Amino acid sequence: MSLLVVGVSHRSAPVSVLERAALSADAQAKLLQDTLAAEPAAEAATLATCNRIELYADVDKFHAGVAELSTLLAQHCGVGLEELTPYLYVHYEDRAVHHLFSVACGLDSMVVGEGQILGQIKDALALGQELHTAGRLLNDLFQQALRVGKRAHSETGIDRAGQSVVTFGLEQLAGGADVAGWARGKRALVIGAGSMSSLAAATLARAGAGEIVVANRTQARAERLAEILGGAGVTASAVPMDAVDGELARADLVVSCTGATGLVLTAESVARALGEEFTPAEPAAEPVPDVPADATAATAAARAVDALEQHGAWAGTAGSAAPRPVRRLAAGPADGGVPPRLALLDLAMPRDIDAAVHRISGARLVDIESLADASADAPMAADVDAVRTIVSDEVAAFGAAQRAAHITPTVVALRTMAAGVVAGEIARLDGRLPDLDDKERAEISQTVRRVVDKLLHAPTVRVKQLASEPGGAGYADALRELFDLDPLTVAAVSRADLTDLSNTDVKNRGRA
Repeated sequence: MSLLVVGVSHRSAPVSVLERAALSADAQAKLLQDTLAAEPAAEAATLATCNRIELYADVDKFHAGVAELSTLLAQHCGVGLEELTPYLYVHYEDRAVHHLFSVACGLDSMVVGEGQILGQIKDALALGQELHTAGRLLNDLFQQALRVGKRAHSETGIDRAGQSVVTFGLEQLAGGADVAGWARGKRALVIGAGSMSSLAAATLARAGAGEIVVANRTQARAERLAEILGGAGVTASAVPMDAVDGELARADLVVSCTGATGLVLTAESVARALGEEFTPAEPAAEPVPDVPADATAATAAARAVDALEQHGAWAGTAGSAAPRPVRRLAAGPADGGVPPRLALLDLAMPRDIDAAVHRISGARLVDIESLADASADAPMAADVDAVRTIVSDEVAAFGAAQRAAHITPTVVALRTMAAGVVAGEIARLDGRLPDLDDKERAEISQTVRRVVDKLLHAPTVRVKQLASEPGGAGYADALRELFDLDPLTVAAVSRADLTDLSNTDVKNRGRA
C-alpha cells in the first residue's frame, strides 16, 4: 500500500483561499482522470466539500507523487501552486488512512461529530467507481471509512457533541438563545434548493418558522421544496431569483447556500432592504508574492515537497488549525445588545453573501469564517476520545488486512504450482502403473493431495500472519524466491482479482 493524500481544508487555510479553491463536479471528474494519467498514480479519488478538497491516490513514488498531486490540485481548483502550497497538507500510508477515518467520524469537521460527511464520502467513492479511477485500495479504504464513521456514531455519543452545520449556524445567529424559540414565527428566506438549503428549510420548519420563502435559479426545484414544506404543515412559497431583493425587505431571517461563483447578496442590497446607508470600505493593498520569473508549476511543486512533508505532520495534529482573527458578530439578545432586524446565515463556498454585511448595524451575518471561529472555541465532548480510540483500532486493522491481502496472490500462485506438481506426478504414475483401477487411482491421488496440503498449510497460514504485521511486506518476496514462483503467475492472479473487483463495483455501485 502506498496511499497518499494531498489536501487543503478549513484547518489549514483561511476561508478566502478555500472559497477560490472550490471544485465543480466537472472539475472533480477531470482531476481524477488527469491524476490517473499521471505517472506516479495507479488509483485516484477526490473528496470535495465546502470545507475541504482532498486528492487520494495510490502512488509508487512518494516525492514524485506529492509534486504531481499538488500541481494537479492547483491546476484544477483554480488557485496558483505558489499560493496554495503553504496551505496544503500531506499524509502517507497509515497516516493517510487515519486522516480519512477521522474525517468520516466527524473529528476533522468544522462542527465536530457532524454526520453529513458520510454522504460526501459515499459520493466520492461512487464517482471513483463510475470513472474507474478507484481500484482495490481506494475501494477498500472508502468502504471501510464509511463503516468506521457509522460505528463511531452508533457506539459513542459523538452525535451529542456534533450537529449539522445548519444547526450550528442557527445557534450562532440566535446568540445563545434556544433556536426553536428564536426562530418561532419568523419569516425566513431560503436561497438555493440543494441539499444544504433543503436541510436548512427543514430545520427552520421544525423550529417553528412562521413562513418560508424559497428562491432558486431553477424555479421548478424551488417549487418542489416549497411543496414538500407545505406538505409538512409549513406556510411556504417559491419565488424566482430576481425577486430576492423584494423578499429581503420582508424577511427576518435569510439562509443562503447556492453554487453561484459570485455574490448572491451584496452589502448594498442588504442595507437597502433595511433602509440604511452603506459606504464601501477602501480596499486594502495586498502584498505581491516574490516569485522568480522563471519559476514553473513543476519546479515549484518539486521545491515544495519537503515543506509539505513537514506541513503534513503539523496538519495531522489535533487542534492544529492556524490561528484566525476572531470576528466580533453584531450584538444579539444573549449579548444584551439590540436584536438585529435581519439575521443572515451564509453556508456557501464560495460565499453567497458579501462579508461587508458585518458592517451593517441592523444585520447579523454568520458565514463559514464565523463558524470556523466559533467552532474553534466549542468545548469537546468526552465521547471524542472514544471515537479517537475507534479510529486508531480501525487503522491498525485496515493496515493488517491490506498487508495480508498483498501476499494472497503469492500464496495462490504457490498452491497452483503445488496442484500442478501433484497432477504431473499422478499422470506419471498412470503411465507406470496402467493396471490401477479407478478406486485405487482416486485413493492415491487423494493421499498425495492431502500430503501436499498438510505440508503447505502451516507455512501459508504463518506467512499470512507475519505479512499482516508492520514490516511484513517482504514475506511475499521471500516466498516467491524460496519456491521459485513465476512472477507472471503471481501477476496473473492479481489481475484476476482486480477483474473480479471491477465486476463487483459495477453491480454494487452506489451501495457504499
